[in-house]
Amino acid sequence: MQYIISGKNIDVTEGLRSAVSDKIGKLERYFTPETEVHVTLSVEKERQKIEITIPMKGNIIRAEQVSDDMYVSIDLVEEIIERQLRKYKNKIIDQQQSAIGLSKAFVEEEIEEDDEIKIIRSKRFAMKPMDPEEACIQMELLGHSFYVFRNAATDEVNVVYKRKGNTFGLIEPEF
Repeated sequence: MQYIISGKNIDVTEGLRSAVSDKIGKLERYFTPETEVHVTLSVEKERQKIEITIPMKGNIIRAEQVSDDMYVSIDLVEEIIERQLRKYKNKIIDQQQSAIGLSKAFVEEEIEEDDEIKIIRSKRFAMKPMDPEEACIQMELLGHSFYVFRNAATDEVNVVYKRKGNTFGLIEPEF
């Protein structure tokens, strides 16, 4: 794998570089040698954050982890990437998609049943038309992190969601 390591508000020391390549290097068995791994280390107020992005054909594998110690963040993000890779593998095998970027040994490895995506609950509900601000209030009242609603102005199905820093986002479909 080819590492592209950068830092925001932090000097990327040789110790950090080796910690990233050692820990993330455990994932080399999943990828071809040409695979690029973009790693961004950052420090914001006492928070040590690592973001990893691995572009794949048609998909992006991405994870981030925040803790009080950069080395702890590096350890935790490796587990997240590995979990995502197992789900991605199931997807490409189920849909017969191209596995370019993944090693042949990993693709041919047996699939564990625990990695399957299982829908454990399904819910139906009526959607009354409302504006995005009202949808945000409803989401807050329900204690959810997102809320699906019919936009009164456009009559389209929209989604509002919570973002970091107690802000909100709106997803509107484009046809």
